Amino acid sequence: MSLSPAALAARRVFAAAAHSSHEGGARTWKILTIVLAVPGVAVCMANAYMKMQAHSHDQPDFVAYSHLRIRTKKFPWGDGNHSLFHNSHTNALPDGFEGHDH
Repeated sequence: MSLSPAALAARRVFAAAAHSSHEGGARTWKILTIVLAVPGVAVCMANAYMKMQAHSHDQPDFVAYSHLRIRTKKFPWGDGNHSLFHNSHTNALPDGFEGHDH
């Protein structure tokens, strides 16, 4: 079984590549990081910034649904009505949002 000269040349190249050391691997990953990862992170940051600018920062209207914000006993901290990680801008109390605006 005889191989063509092109097949022999390709076989020789692949054999040489298989026995070479792995030099340049770090350089390849460094280039990929600079070319792909850094611009990708920059695009994600720009997207998040633009969405934040277009977002309305007004509080939604409070609707007192009967199945939400049920307090059967007081929380063991503070006044007992605020959750541990309470945010007065986003978390409503059982009787509505707190009165101070930003």
